[in-house]
Amino acid sequence: MSERKSIKDRIRHAFAIEDAADFEPTEREAAAAEKVCREVVRRRMTVPAVMLLEMSRPLNYLGAQALHFFQPFGTVLIEPGSWETFANFLERRRSVEYLARLIADVEAERVDAEKADASVPADESATSGGETTGASASEDDSNPVDTPPDHH
Repeated sequence: MSERKSIKDRIRHAFAIEDAADFEPTEREAAAAEKVCREVVRRRMTVPAVMLLEMSRPLNYLGAQALHFFQPFGTVLIEPGSWETFANFLERRRSVEYLARLIADVEAERVDAEKADASVPADESATSGGETTGASASEDDSNPVDTPPDHH
């Protein structure tokens, strides 16, 4: 009977689903994930990345295994420790949700930063734009460059 219980416990554990709130990556996993997400947002690939993550959610473990398989090639470009950390991170069930949420957070930071940057130059350009327009209008009146030649 105890053997039957242990098999039942093993099966229950095999199909257990973690709660999204309980998912916490390690410090190295969080740093690697944030680095990847910031690069995605920097390249303005937020929407395709989130779509790819959502579509491949059931296959995240296979994706992690593919990263392990391609590790000898990938570590030419990326530090081997970071590559393996990210591959191990993707093996965990809630990693896709974490990545999608992190990409959304980084994208929101980017949009807020752009709004803050856009508001400062807009005030400066409005002040200088009015002066430039007035100066160019007076120059246009005094210099008739666009007048057609007189043909008799």
